[in-house]
Amino acid sequence: MNIAKIFLAYLQLFSAAMFLTLPLYSECHAQTKNTDFRELEAVAAQEIKDTNTPGAAVVIVKGDRIIFAKAFGVSNIETGSPVTTDMLFRIGSLTKPFTAATLVSLAEEGKIKLDAPVADRVKGLSEKLGQVTPHQLLSHTAGLQDGARPYGLHDETGLATTVRTWKDDLLFTDPGKIFSYSNLGYAVAGVTIEEVSGKPFADQLDERLFKPLGMKRATFRPTVAMTYPLAQGHQARGGEKPSVVRPFTDNVADWAAGFMFASADDLARFAIAFMNEGRIDGKQVLQPSVIKKLSAPYADIPGFDIKYGYGLRIENHRGVQIVEHGGAIAGFGAQLRMVPEHQFAIVVLGNKSGARLEKTVERAMEMLLPLKAKTASKPPQPISMSEAEMTSYTGNYVHSSRANIEIVTQNGKLFWKRRDDLFPLVKVGNLRFMIPSPDPNELEEFVLIPDSDGKAEYLHMDGRGYRKR
Repeated sequence: MNIAKIFLAYLQLFSAAMFLTLPLYSECHAQTKNTDFRELEAVAAQEIKDTNTPGAAVVIVKGDRIIFAKAFGVSNIETGSPVTTDMLFRIGSLTKPFTAATLVSLAEEGKIKLDAPVADRVKGLSEKLGQVTPHQLLSHTAGLQDGARPYGLHDETGLATTVRTWKDDLLFTDPGKIFSYSNLGYAVAGVTIEEVSGKPFADQLDERLFKPLGMKRATFRPTVAMTYPLAQGHQARGGEKPSVVRPFTDNVADWAAGFMFASADDLARFAIAFMNEGRIDGKQVLQPSVIKKLSAPYADIPGFDIKYGYGLRIENHRGVQIVEHGGAIAGFGAQLRMVPEHQFAIVVLGNKSGARLEKTVERAMEMLLPLKAKTASKPPQPISMSEAEMTSYTGNYVHSSRANIEIVTQNGKLFWKRRDDLFPLVKVGNLRFMIPSPDPNELEEFVLIPDSDGKAEYLHMDGRGYRKR
């Protein structure tokens, strides 16, 4: 088996991104007024076909205006109704920067301290959960397990009542120890917003963000979303015909983590304000300090040269820095990528699970940004390990009662044990490992993180941390 080829295929599964400083709007306008977007439209149309996605909306921002807005395909495979750029989609985890912006704005007004325990403002939490801080929740460093549940309660009081049932065992490690992506953490942030503001979570985001930004259709409430043109979510395996996801996903307990409805036009307005120090349509709608705090690099994502702020990833890509977040929820995919230095942003919303049109995003960046040429990465070679070294890696790494990874040795080799199956592990870098597979979609890679004595303390994979027991 050619490990090098497999690892190269693995690398191609990832997209990159991060941010810089703003050029004058007049410069942005001059650079884009004669842009021919026909090639980009062709790329998007082909990618929709290749990914078996029924429809998508793509909007590009440059300076303080939308310079490209195009809808592709159908919003519902059963009716054939077309997608429009003002049509609502579920945006999954792209919800997180909106939750973060709301909580940070409350902090900027002195209504809560980001570095103080949430128990100071939210009563009825378990003892350990109450000691985490808003900073830790928003930066995914609270030590909380992950958990995303597409179906659950519809009554809006269910957000607070659900979080108050959680016990201390939802923390797999001490707060502040490691970045570990947690939807549960954002649910706690949502309850904190309710308690600090004295208003339902959805109302607070509507008042603080949606209305001031002119995001006219954005909402969390399905009964509001259904009064507007609304894309239906789809799923499809392989080349099979997409089918509508039924029932429509909803779980109020996770609204703050990933259940927002928005259109591509709505999200473009957020991007404009974000990249223009909080101003849009000549009005100051967000404090510049809020934007600065959202995009500050607070946490390292282990294994990658990527940082996490508050609800935003920060990364360097081909010579430019971007801030971004994606979203995936049953039936939908979303992507918002911003390059503030060049006042560029692209929004992609798709109505198939996980659809983000990465090739389309990349081509748009190549057309409108001074990207460096792509460089071929040398695939790492397998690294031999001594028996003592392999033994030091063995153990059970636990994220939750349903998510643990066991590493064992057998016959002088290192394996990942799943139930009764053993999968060989290949060391490809300093504390970096992968499981070879002939299918690049099934490749898995992880890194081990040592303690102060150099012994493996955590395993980190797919954004989540696992503590060695």
